[in-house]
Amino acid sequence: MLVGLRVDHRLLHGQVAFSWTSALGADCILIANTAVTNDPLRKTAIKMAKPAGTKLVIKNIEDSIKSLNSGVTDKYKLFVIVESVKDAYELMTKADIHALTLGGTKATSETKNISKAVNLTDEEISLVKELIERGDDIEIRMVSTDKKILAKNVL
Repeated sequence: MLVGLRVDHRLLHGQVAFSWTSALGADCILIANTAVTNDPLRKTAIKMAKPAGTKLVIKNIEDSIKSLNSGVTDKYKLFVIVESVKDAYELMTKADIHALTLGGTKATSETKNISKAVNLTDEEISLVKELIERGDDIEIRMVSTDKKILAKNVL
């Protein structure tokens, strides 16, 4: 059972590993990121951040979608973390997911700040708006105890 999908450019780190995993009651974390599957150093760093007693799986986007659609993940309380809005959009539209938390995205010269730690390009804003228009619940929250901000209210 999917308990959460989160965009965070840092993927798995302290506040995600402990605050969110605990708040969601997750017993398995899926890092859905193609670049990490090919980067032994990043993979090792992510494994070091895994909370004790929680299963960690790292898959590319395509294999993550296959796993979610096959039912193999149904036995877990699964928390999925992606690095980008584009990856979240792909998972949501190809694996029948209808809720997303925007947690942290890098500020660049091409992004617009829409909240304390969420910065989106015009393309990402369009993707988020498309998800909202299809009826998906898109929220912005850094940590689970923060007040939920609906993306539709700040875009």
